[in-house]
Amino acid sequence: MLLTIPDVLTPDQIAHARQLLDATDWVDGKTTTGYQSAKAKDNLQLPESSPVARELGDMILAALSQNPLFVAAALPLRILPPMFNRYAGGQSFGTHVDNAIRQIPYSPVRIRTDLSATLFFSDPEEYEGGELCIEDLYGVKTVKLPPGHMVLYPSTSLHHVTPVTRGARVCSFFWLQSMIRDNGQRSLLFDLDLSIQRLAQELAGNPVAEKTSVQLTGVYHNLLRQWAEM
Repeated sequence: MLLTIPDVLTPDQIAHARQLLDATDWVDGKTTTGYQSAKAKDNLQLPESSPVARELGDMILAALSQNPLFVAAALPLRILPPMFNRYAGGQSFGTHVDNAIRQIPYSPVRIRTDLSATLFFSDPEEYEGGELCIEDLYGVKTVKLPPGHMVLYPSTSLHHVTPVTRGARVCSFFWLQSMIRDNGQRSLLFDLDLSIQRLAQELAGNPVAEKTSVQLTGVYHNLLRQWAEM
């Protein structure tokens, strides 16, 4: 499942973040990647210890915890602290797949990366290129979103970022472990959750719809009980 989540951050939050990101120091992105990805990677990143990265990462996680679409789609168990990258002057990231296991910085805790996320800070009009291209069963999906919007996709997907030939592309990216390991099972739960919500919203007060909604909610939670890993 590849899902766009709009308006994760407000315009005021984006403006605040851009002020900090435009004024901070960046380092070579190869310092945080594995051997194979390092050969394809050409960008800048904020160090994990950067106060700016920590402040903005906390802001993103707080926003996501209040975002019902994200919670319904990801069913998150653990989320790695968001990281930040910048592409300019022809920089790109060739085709790669994300590492399956990552360690939470300054912690012994490791997570399985089930889902990858990219949150955009730059307006698409600010730069040329920089599309995030994600391969799935139905071909290659190209993603370039307005500031504050985010894309969520399986970490098993091959993906790449095309060269940025004008301006600069600034994003946050991170990984998470879902309570539901299997992408297909997670997608079924998401679709079921959306259907229950639609029944409640569009047929409010209808006794048959309310009874059906209760039954489907029971099915949702019983499937979650069977499949969740905690």
